[in-house]
Amino acid sequence: MTLVVKLGSSVVAADDGSLRADVLDSVCAQVSALAQGGERVVLVTSGAIARGMRLLDLGGRPRGMDALQACSAIGQGDLFRAYESRLAAGGTRAAQVLLTLSDVSERSHYLNVRNTLERLLDWRVVPVINENDTTATDEVTFGDNDFLAALVAALLKARLLVLLTNTDGVFTADPRTSPEAELVPSIEDTQVLETIQIGKSSALGRGGMESKITSARIASESGVPAVICNGTRGEDLAAAAAGGAVGTRFTAKTEDRLPPYKLWLKYAKQSSGTVLVDAGAAVRLRESGSSLLAVGVTGAEGSFQAGDAVWVAERGIERPLGKGISEYSSGDVARTAGHKSGYLREHFPDAPEEVIHRDRFVLL
Repeated sequence: MTLVVKLGSSVVAADDGSLRADVLDSVCAQVSALAQGGERVVLVTSGAIARGMRLLDLGGRPRGMDALQACSAIGQGDLFRAYESRLAAGGTRAAQVLLTLSDVSERSHYLNVRNTLERLLDWRVVPVINENDTTATDEVTFGDNDFLAALVAALLKARLLVLLTNTDGVFTADPRTSPEAELVPSIEDTQVLETIQIGKSSALGRGGMESKITSARIASESGVPAVICNGTRGEDLAAAAAGGAVGTRFTAKTEDRLPPYKLWLKYAKQSSGTVLVDAGAAVRLRESGSSLLAVGVTGAEGSFQAGDAVWVAERGIERPLGKGISEYSSGDVARTAGHKSGYLREHFPDAPEEVIHRDRFVLL
């Protein structure tokens, strides 16, 4: 069985992009001790763009995609060497692995990724995984490496996902401003999270707690237990790996599990618009697991491009039916709405038959 450990940006680097050497020393020493004791460990890290900005001494975060990708290219190698040298000091070899969303969502790709990771783990090598920011675009990005960690944990059927941050876990209120805030030690039913506000003004923590909770939820609902705990303090990682009472633990779901990609789509991928469908299409999507064809579409709301996530809603019904990845832009959805496949083949010969393929659709 495999342990997947995710280091958040707040654990890896200070606000100015400089590496938190003492924290990395501690985490890598714990990982080496686990690996030397026979544990199969995978590290997922953030911080390549921030590290590149620091090395270039940039005054602020670039806005252009090319500049961000260039920062990542510069930061990736330096960040990996920071892990490699520290793990080597503990007698553990590391390997750099850069992934894109398609690598862990498309079957032909993720089988290769899984086989490679399994081989490295069999060789007692610790994979250090990051998103391949130098080639990823908005259409093929995880959105946050917390989600990447959850998908990797599910891919490897890990025994545990540990999400290291700079807080002690999930709290009932903001511990910085609320003296009565209490740590939530365990969450057995992730649906309870629906009653907790996790928006931008959330008081659940600092440094991207929303994405960590979503990541833990994805892992839990795909059958992998997860722990959110403090990576900047002592031996919390080792304690979490041993089943100790640290942080907030999410119990793994044992039945009615969705594939990890669909969980990412359901909880993590932001929607850019809405595709409206008629009652017949809604029934087929809900009961038959069919793809959505243009003949069942009645229109589009919002502006989106092919490859964007969209809500799918029955016209006149307020609550969305589901969410999917649209194969068409909003303009093309409007132009093809209600037409049969023959019309699409004649007027859109290069377009796919499905507006949303069933493999890229999830019911809500």
